[in-house]
Amino acid sequence: MLDFTILTNHLDSFLEGLKITLISSLIALLCSFILGTLLAIMRIAPIKPLNWLGTAYIEFIRNIPVLVIVFFTYLAGHFGGMIAGTIGLTIYTAAFIAEAIRAGILSVPKGQMEAARSTGLSYGQSMRWIILPQAIKIVIPPLGNQFINLVKNSSLLAVVAGGDLMYQGDLISAKTYVTFDTYIFVALFYLILTIPLSIGVRFLEKRLARSNVGGA
Repeated sequence: MLDFTILTNHLDSFLEGLKITLISSLIALLCSFILGTLLAIMRIAPIKPLNWLGTAYIEFIRNIPVLVIVFFTYLAGHFGGMIAGTIGLTIYTAAFIAEAIRAGILSVPKGQMEAARSTGLSYGQSMRWIILPQAIKIVIPPLGNQFINLVKNSSLLAVVAGGDLMYQGDLISAKTYVTFDTYIFVALFYLILTIPLSIGVRFLEKRLARSNVGGA
């Protein structure tokens, strides 16, 4: 049986950790989406240096463990744990989001860009108003999965004293010497965050599938 006194006696700490995890995840979600979109555009832009820079970033970051990136951000940037962890998550997740969005852009028929340019729109305007909205709609399911992974990866804030759920769990475990029950409750709080996200992603995936069938 679980020792529910761990939860009741330390509920404030759990909730504080949940708040930090949620705030960090939301900031990293927004920032990694923006950065990932820019990187995706760089990879396919008709300017070779931008292609090389975008490709180098993505290949370099994707092949480094996220824990190393979080540590490097913390030690090199001299930020607090939460800020360093959030920056590290943003840097790491953006590389994967970039590849998802790039795949979406490439799946949009080339004629769409040509038609947009023929109306007098610049490359940037065509990408912003015509191509990206279609590409992002196509890749919503994989983007959703990346966002779920980001929330789970936020547990790495604990290693730099980020004040998140895992960090609070570590403190409670060290204080009470009750390890198993403490981390069960930590896992349950993570489920509170990730299950609604999973349900939302599945809902969007089914809705998009129906709209595509209807459009066909």
